[in-house]
Order: sequence, then structure tokens, then C-alpha cells
Amino acid sequence: MPLKDVFITRSAVFFPNEPVSNNEMESYLGLINGKPSRAKAIVLRNNGIKRRYYALQKGGVPTHTNAQLTSLAVRNLFEKNADELKEIKLLCCGTSSPDQLMPSHGVMVHGWLPETGAVEVFTPSGNCCAGMQALKYAYMAIRTGEVSKAVTTGSERLSRALYAESFEEEAKRLAELEENPILAFEKEFLRWMLSDGAGAFLVSDKKNEEGLSLRIDWIESASYAHLAEPCMYMAADKTPDGKLKSYMDFTPHEIMEQSVLSMKQDVRLLDKYIVALGYETLKSICDKKNFSVAEIDYFLPHLSSEFFRKKIAETLNQNGMGIPPEKWFTNLTEVGNVGAGSTYLMIDELLRGNRLQKGQKMLLMIPESARFAYVYALLTVC
Repeated sequence: MPLKDVFITRSAVFFPNEPVSNNEMESYLGLINGKPSRAKAIVLRNNGIKRRYYALQKGGVPTHTNAQLTSLAVRNLFEKNADELKEIKLLCCGTSSPDQLMPSHGVMVHGWLPETGAVEVFTPSGNCCAGMQALKYAYMAIRTGEVSKAVTTGSERLSRALYAESFEEEAKRLAELEENPILAFEKEFLRWMLSDGAGAFLVSDKKNEEGLSLRIDWIESASYAHLAEPCMYMAADKTPDGKLKSYMDFTPHEIMEQSVLSMKQDVRLLDKYIVALGYETLKSICDKKNFSVAEIDYFLPHLSSEFFRKKIAETLNQNGMGIPPEKWFTNLTEVGNVGAGSTYLMIDELLRGNRLQKGQKMLLMIPESARFAYVYALLTVC
């Protein structure tokens, strides 16, 4: 049986509540030790984000779970024909921030979509790459003829974990941040970067009869955990030998006292690896597929911060793989870093913006700093 072509035929997003400006952030996330952040302005200056979304009311009161956000993005896929949701037999949901350790994020999303009946559900465990790994599972299932249609999602809901009470014991190193912006990528950085939201794709073995579709030409990924110790982690702490100690191995008192459940980032590892390994992955893919970045019309990099845009561009240029700035497209400044959902949100904005033309090619780049993994994908507008 020949392999089938696979198309993204529809996209949708869901953002909770109204956008939150830089000046409003602490009214939602709270004040650490009752004082305005001294590092906030420095971090925001480097990440370039102007607004983001929180599944919170002011004062930190939650309004949505991650599973609810994701289900609402899925429902938006079918806003013109809700009955079409009943035809889906595969649901793939990726996130860095499930609402609980178990049940899985995917089945919790499915629980908010009861009209689908019994369906296969897949939940990749990971970080920023998880949304694309969900897409790849659906891509392979459709390509091999297992199913003809699937829904994939990428989402995050981390705002409640960023509330002030989780950071009361954290010190501020303002002088160091001013001398080297990479040092801003600590717990404090994450408070001023991360955003809530969800995106969803309808994926099919048939392209749209009217309007545009995106053919998935390939999806390639690589992990570098064999050479790099953990860089970003949560519900664990790092030991002197670079290993992680699980929250299960701490006492309840230690978990609170040491902020074990908060998200942490080893900024020195980030600076050393994130751009360099991303380039090595892309070069390997280009060699394997005899592909040149000169062929693309759009480059959609998932940026955690605008701080990295220049570093990525310089590395590509230095290695003869430069991508002109007019081909770059991101919406980080307007929606924030939505982790596993960011690529979904960028593609949705392009599809709705009447910018795309048939025949154009789109290169996606998703880096993940947790233990350094990368996903690249090539899409063709058709």
C-alpha cells in the first residue's frame, strides 16, 4: 500500500481572557515578598514580549485548566460544523504543563469532548517539542493509512505555577542580569516569558477542495540527552553531579522550602548548547534530505525570547545557511512564549492572514532546552 500525502487542512487557537500588558503582569502573578520585581524590566527588554495571556484573574485566581484550554481550541476547529468532530478517530495532544501527573493530558482533553465517542488518544511527554511530536504521530498514522483524519494540539497553562508564592525564597541578581542578559534565564526570567494558550490542527489525507492546505513534507527530530545534562526542569532539583533528584525523593517540607515544584533553568547550559545544537540538527537534516534553506519562503522559529533571534541568524550566516530576515515569521511579542503551542499559533496566524500562496515552502524550527531536543519540519502550501 503506497504511503499517503498528509495535509494540515484547518487550524484554530484559544487564548484565555484578555491580553495582559507588561505593566499589568504583577497584578496577575503577584509580588514576590510584597515588592515589585527589580529584574522584570531587564528580562522584558531582552525577550521583547509586549503582551501575553493568562488563564488567571487578577490576584492569581484560575479560570481554565490546560485540558479546558485545549478542548476549546479543538472546538474552534469545528465551529462551522460541530458534528464533524464526531468523525475524528485520533486525538494527539502535546504540552509541557499537564494539569496533573495522571491521567494523561490527552485523555483529559478527550473528557471535554464527549461527543467524539471512543477514540485513540496519544500524549507525548516533553516540553516545547511535544506539540510537534503530537503532530508527527498523527502524520505517521495518516501516512500509513491507519486513520484518514486526526486532531493534534499544542498548549500550555503555566501561569498559576508562576504565581509569586512559588518564588518567595528566590534571590534577585540584578547586577549580574545587567552585565549578561543570558543570566536572566533563571526562575525570574520564566515569570516574564511564559504565556497560556492552545492551538489545534485538523490533519487529513486529503487537501481542502477550496482554500489552502499545508502538505507535510517531512518532520525530523533529534535529542542530545546523550551529551548534555538537564537544563530546564520542574518537580526536581539538580544534584552536584548534574543528575536530577525527583520531587518524590524530597520530604513535603523540603519541597516547599526548596521550591522543588517550580520551573528552573541552568542558564549556562542554555547558552552553551541551544543555538549550536540547533544548527547541527538542521545541517544534518539538510545533508540527509539534500535540502537547502534557500528553497524556503517562510522560516518559523519557535523563539523563547527575541534575545535568541540574532544568535540564530549569526550562526546560520556564519555557516553559509543564512535566511533573509524578511522570511522569518514569529508572533512571540504579541502572544508570549506558549511552549508546545507556539508553532500552532504561528501557523494559524499565517493561514488567517492571507499571506500564503500555493507552492510556498515553510520551514519550522522547535528547540527544546529541557535536555536539548529539536524538531524541524517542512510544509508546502497547496
